[in-house]
Parts: sequence; structure tokens; C-alpha cells
Amino acid sequence: MELKNIKPLKLAGLEPLVITPESNFINVGERTNVAGSKLFLNLIKEHRYEEALQIARDQVENGAQIIDVNMDDGLIDGVHAMTTFLNLIASEPDIAKVPIMIDSSKWEIIEAGLQVIQGKGVVNSISLKEGETDFIDKAKKIKRYGAAVIVMAFDEKGQADTYERRLEIAQRSYHILTQTVGFPPEDIILDLNIFPVGTGMDEHRKNAVHFIEATRWVKQHLPHCSVSGGVSNVSFSFRGNQSIREAMHASFLYHAYQAGMNIGIVNPALLTDYDSIPKDLLEKVEDVLFDRHPDATENLLKFAENLKSTKKESKIDTSWRKLPLDERINWALVKGLDQYIETDVEEARLRSKEPLDVIENELMNGMKNVGDLFGSGKMFLPQVVKSARVMKKAVACLTPFIEASKTKKRANAGKILLATVKGDVHDIGKSIVGVVLSCNDFEIVDLGVMVPADQIIETAVREQVDLIGLSGLITPSLDEMVHIAKELDRLNLDIPLLIGGATTSKVHTAVKIASVYKGSVVHVHDASRAVHIAGSLLQKSIQTEFKKSISAEYTEIRNHYLHQTKQKKLLRINEARRNRLQINWRDTQIEVPKTLGIHSLEWDVKTLLPFIDWTPFFHSWNVSGTYPKLLEDSLVGAEAQKLYQDAMSHLNLLAADPHWKAQAIFGLFKAQSLPNDIIEIEKNKSEKVNSYTLRQQSSKGNAKPNLSLSDFIAPVDSGIQDYIGAFCVTTGNGIEEKAQAYSRENDDYNAILIKLVADRLAEAAAEYLHHLVRTDYWGYAPHEKPELETLLQENYQGIRPAPGYPACPDHSEKMQIWNLLAVEREIGVSLTESMAMYPTASVAGYMFSHSEAKYFGIGKISEEQAEDYAKRKGFPLTEAKKWLRPNLLKES
Repeated sequence: MELKNIKPLKLAGLEPLVITPESNFINVGERTNVAGSKLFLNLIKEHRYEEALQIARDQVENGAQIIDVNMDDGLIDGVHAMTTFLNLIASEPDIAKVPIMIDSSKWEIIEAGLQVIQGKGVVNSISLKEGETDFIDKAKKIKRYGAAVIVMAFDEKGQADTYERRLEIAQRSYHILTQTVGFPPEDIILDLNIFPVGTGMDEHRKNAVHFIEATRWVKQHLPHCSVSGGVSNVSFSFRGNQSIREAMHASFLYHAYQAGMNIGIVNPALLTDYDSIPKDLLEKVEDVLFDRHPDATENLLKFAENLKSTKKESKIDTSWRKLPLDERINWALVKGLDQYIETDVEEARLRSKEPLDVIENELMNGMKNVGDLFGSGKMFLPQVVKSARVMKKAVACLTPFIEASKTKKRANAGKILLATVKGDVHDIGKSIVGVVLSCNDFEIVDLGVMVPADQIIETAVREQVDLIGLSGLITPSLDEMVHIAKELDRLNLDIPLLIGGATTSKVHTAVKIASVYKGSVVHVHDASRAVHIAGSLLQKSIQTEFKKSISAEYTEIRNHYLHQTKQKKLLRINEARRNRLQINWRDTQIEVPKTLGIHSLEWDVKTLLPFIDWTPFFHSWNVSGTYPKLLEDSLVGAEAQKLYQDAMSHLNLLAADPHWKAQAIFGLFKAQSLPNDIIEIEKNKSEKVNSYTLRQQSSKGNAKPNLSLSDFIAPVDSGIQDYIGAFCVTTGNGIEEKAQAYSRENDDYNAILIKLVADRLAEAAAEYLHHLVRTDYWGYAPHEKPELETLLQENYQGIRPAPGYPACPDHSEKMQIWNLLAVEREIGVSLTESMAMYPTASVAGYMFSHSEAKYFGIGKISEEQAEDYAKRKGFPLTEAKKWLRPNLLKES
């Protein structure tokens, strides 16, 4: 086919983007994606759209020719967020000049975006996963809206992972689009799935070759279409070694582009020039990419280790040891280096009049620099925590001398009490906030976890603290925070409250907590905001004005929320049940589990390592981005790589620990759904356990059902036997003891790090267990491949919803799982009175197998459903409301 006869892909924002064979590779910016940027997610959650626009602007200024917009998050109204953000983009010419890629797994969000987008954009994506009827219907609508479309190489059998499967799905998709739908072929972009090479598994050796050759075939046989892909996936196995990854990306992209790939996601700032790759490195990289011989991966791994060793050796720099003493101490604090701090502090003590002077001068000057750098965005949270480790080690050296000299206690910026509330055992976020505050000269009184209200208040009064910080991860903690605020008010105290934790929000803080307490109440979104808020509350020159502004803001939030609540209408519960998901059970093939009953498993680190999703790990440290791409980010990449290597060191320690193991208990049981949203589970022949589910009550348009988890289990009156799974995994064995050992050494960095690593292992264990159940123990998806990318995108049949999460918000439902599996007896995971799991690095939930089972949120429910739920469970209404409070539309 001659180049002059190829129809170009024409896209447009305010300016046209015409993609021809002569065009260079088209780069897609994806930072305006809630799944790819924590900063963007937080801004959208808080409705700070104007600030979110700056991220889009930065993408365009940095060379993105298309920007990808994704609003898929369980806590976001995706339709509203997508339309609002795209409308705002339309009013910003410097952003709106480029085309928009509307990215979502939910059709209603895609369609909402198509209805407001200006110019000609791209839909990302559709596939044959749900069959031809669904594929054709969506393609026709996209054509009617005039957009181009990305088509994933995915069909009813699963993702294309071989050359033949890529061709089969690409040809079928292209034929349906062009022949049946009449879709312009130049508006079709085929994503042929870039998978990792160099994994050590034989079936992955030809991943790159198959993609490149499939691309070549597509460009030769499917006229006018484009080919796209995510380049960083190819080097996934070499994460942590930037030199190898850059070379692999450049080589892969060079050859894929020659074959016809013309659109994709890659960081151009960190993409090395193909011709500049050292010849020995290029040869070994391309041996792997093109599977030239069986030892290719092993040779590249050895070469990679040499590169790492050389790189590490070259980074050792002790020239700073020649600096004056004050500058050496400052350097150690800013760089987080503790090797020489004891020597330098002792030298400073000997030249000072009092040992306390060393803290107030050299050390606090250094920490002030740390605080300034962090506040200006020039240091990242992991670095700050390392700085705190050096500071604590230095203070520990001076403490005996300070006590012996009986000098007066030094002044500080203020005293803050921190506590995880009663019933909750999660403290990672609180620990990070405490470290950041202590780095900024606040004195911290940390009461730990599971702290009752009376102890918090008694300690606050006795210690004369300036602020109280309350933390909690699970939804029952929200009620406990309200209770503490009421108690403080009853006792006529007005100590400002800082509210933080994963389940907390500015709206909840304004509506539920600030409304019952006369003192100031402020939501602290993350550690980076803690210092500013604490300082504003305590600095005499601005505290009055700051408190007034917070009060006014929260009053406005509260009034807006109450107005929205009054406007919101819910269906009656029986009406919602009539609008349940309709499944033709007679035509449904239900797979009988291969092994019914309860099973126990144990795994080592090596088994779980391929299933770890590292992105949330980095987000916990306020390092935004999607793993592994963030390792190459021009801003956070270097620090992210250090953080990743430290995490890998902890994994290696756990792997070498004969006492550590990941444990799992799970069961597969007969089950039926009963009429009123109850799932009846046959524990054994003589005992049945009921799981009580809730149902969506919001009014649905477009004939959409009001979902309940019970919809995914065959009704008892169908006469069809169905099944359900229940599980709990834990990787917390001995983790708390390891963390405490680090804390005793004043090493908060590693104390936090080991807990976060354990959390990631727990999620990996849950993911791996679910995969084993699907492919083996239940066996309804025996040919599923354990590709991490597929698992993270949930591109498989079946779900594992957990009590306390959107589809099943009542934490007390965990008791049914503990009843079924004897969890505490078998693997030692206990439940607090608020149903938090201990050890915290644990995951529990149910497993559903039906092909239509999907994750969803219950949303707001009525008083009527709460009463119905209490009656079904045999709970007093007050007890039911306690567990359902975050979901209740109105409270009596």
C-alpha cells in the first residue's frame, strides 16, 4: 500500500492534529487520570477543578499531543466529574487546543464525555470482551458522536497474548467496525497489548516480537488504522534499573515505530536516543526483545547487575565531610544520612555552652531547611521521614547530657496529641503525619492505636496539648470521632481538632464533627498539609483569621450538603428490589467448584512478588504517579527508585525470615439468594450462615438495575444450585514486632516502610488467592493467565468484594466470614469491636463467580432500608444505624 493512499487519522481540539505516516510518534499525556495521578485524584475528589486544570496545562506544555482524561474511582461521581472537567477545559484555549482522549471502563462516563467534548477526540476504549452485540452498539454510538476509538485486543476468550490471537482479534474487530458499523478505518486505533519480556517464563519470551510483528501485519492488511500501546509495560521485569529500562524502551519503540506503531504512552523526557545506547547494552537488550537465544534474559540480568553495581559505586560521595560542622549537620539532615551524625553532634556539644543549644541551633536549623524544602516541593515525604530518623538519632545522643545538665526544657512550635481512635488499629498515616510535624519543631504525644475517648481527653488536659489529631481508617471510626468531639464540647474544652485517615473527608468533618463542637475542627487531607494547618491554628498573628475562614468554609460545605440531601430522592426498598439485575438463570452455566469446603494455604515472598501492585505503596508516601512509570518520572523518579529499592530490601529480609509466611484461609460453599437480599450459605450439612446485603436505592435512568450483591447468586426459587467463596489472608505475622523494633531505634522510616510492604503483600496475597480459586479450586476460568496488568485492571471473571467497601459497606458482615472459616483460630486474624482486622496487613471478603458480577457502590440508603436491614439481621435499629451511618441519607 503506497503511503500517499493512506487516509490520515484526523483529531482536533481547537487545533487540528493530523496523523500521517510521516508524523512522528504521537505521545499521549495521562496525568489527568485519577488512576495515574494521586494529585489529580485528590483535586477531583475535593472539587478543586481549577487546580486540576493546571495538571492538564502542564501536560500540554510538556509536549503531550493528546491528553487522556479518566474519572474512574469509586468515590467520584464519574459522569459529573467528566462533564465538569471537560467543560472547564473548553474554556482554556492553551489546553483545549489538543484533542481529548475520554478514558473509562464505564460507558455512561464515556458517553457523558462525548456529549460535551469539543473538536474530535478519542474513546479509550471498547473491545469484544462482552461480545459482538455490545461492541457494535458502542461503536455505533461513538461513530454517531464523531470520535475515533481505541480497540483493545480482547475478546470473549480473554486478552490477546500471542501473535495469532492479536491478528485474530484485530482482524475481527476491524472487519466488524468497517463492514457492519461503517466506522471510518482511519478512526480505528488498535491496542495490540504490550506485555513484559525478560520475566523468566518461556511463554513471555516472544511478547515483544509478537507485538511488533502483529503491528507490521496490521499495517499491511488492515488499511488506514493506527496502532497504540503502553511502552513501559515491555520493561516491567527490569523495574528499578533505569538504564536498562530506558534502553529497552528506546529499542522497542524504534522497532515498533518502524513496524507501524504510531500512538502510545511513553515519557519522552526519559527516552534515550536509540543511536546513543551503548553497543554492548543494545545487543543484550535486543537479544531479549527479539528472543535471539535461550540465555538472553539471564545475560541481560547479569549485565543489569553490573550496571547497578557500577552506578552505586559511582554515587558514593564523602566530599561533604570536609564542610564546616554546621554545614555537615545540615547536609546529613537534608540527605537523611545518619552514618556520622553521632560524631558530628558530639563535636557540636563540646563546642556549645549547653547540650540543649545543639538542638536549638545546628539541628533545628537543619530541620528548618528540611521543612522549607518539603513545603516548596523540593523534597519528598520519604526523604523527610529519613531526615527525622537522623534528627531522632542526634537527639538521643544529646538526651543524657541534657538531663544531667538540668537545663530548662526548650520551647517548641506547639504540642500535639495524636491517636488512632478506639476500635481502629491502623496507624501508618498517623505515624507519617507525626514524623512530618516533629520535623517542623512540634512536640508529639502519640498515644498509639485503639485509644478510647476518655484517655484521649484526659491526656490532652494533663499534657496541656495545643492540638488533638484523630486518625481512623474504617468507617466506624467516623462515629468515634464524632463521639470524641461531643465529649470535648460537653466538658467545655475548645482544643482544636485535626481529623485524618482514609475514610475521613472534608465533607464528613464539616457535616458531622464541626457541627457538634465549638472548638475548631480541620480535616487534614495528607501529611503535606499538616504543618501548614497546625501552624495556622497556633500562630497568634493569624490563628483568629484562619479559624474564622475554616468555620465559614465548613458552614458553606454543611449547608450545601444538607441542601443536596433534601433534593435527593430514593426509591422505596421494594421498588428498588423490583428493579434488581435480571439474570436468565436457566441459560446460565454455573461451574461447580472442584473442591468444596475450607482450605488453608501458605506462601513465601517469592510467590507473591509478581502480584504486588506498587502504585498504592508510592501513593502512601505522597509520591504521585503509576508504577512502574513513576520510577522514570522527571520529578519524583529518582526518589521513587530509592524508595522501591528500600522496599525490596525489606522483602528480601522477609524472604530470609523462617518465621514469616503469608497465610490464607478460604472456603467454597453452596449458596442461594433469598427474596430480601439475603445470601444463604451452607457452611456444612447441618448449619447455614446468612450474609445480609444492601441494595442501591437511587433512581436509575436508561433501564439500569438497582444492584445488590445477592443479585449475583441464583435465587432459591430458581431451583439452581449456586456457590460462593469466602476468604481471609494475612501477611502481618510478626510485622508489628519488627516495626516496634525499628521505632525503638528511632527509625520511623523503616517502621513505616515495613508496614507498607506488608500491606502490599496482603493485597498481593488476596489477588493471588483469587487467581488460584478462579483457575483451580473453583476452576471456572482454567485458562486465565496470571498477568499483573490484567489482574490490576480486573479483566477477569468474578469479583471479591469486602465488607466495609462500597458494595458491602457494613463492616459487621465480617463476622459471617469469621463464622464460616474460623479465621482467628486458623490464621490468627482477630476483629476489634469496630471490626478492624488485626494484624492490619490482612484482607477478607467474598468471592462471586458469575460473569455479570461487578463492583459497584451502594450509595445512600433510606431509613426504610435501614429498618428492613435491622429486622433481617435481628439487630436493634440503633445498632444497624451505627454500621450503616455513612450510607444513610437522613439520620433521626
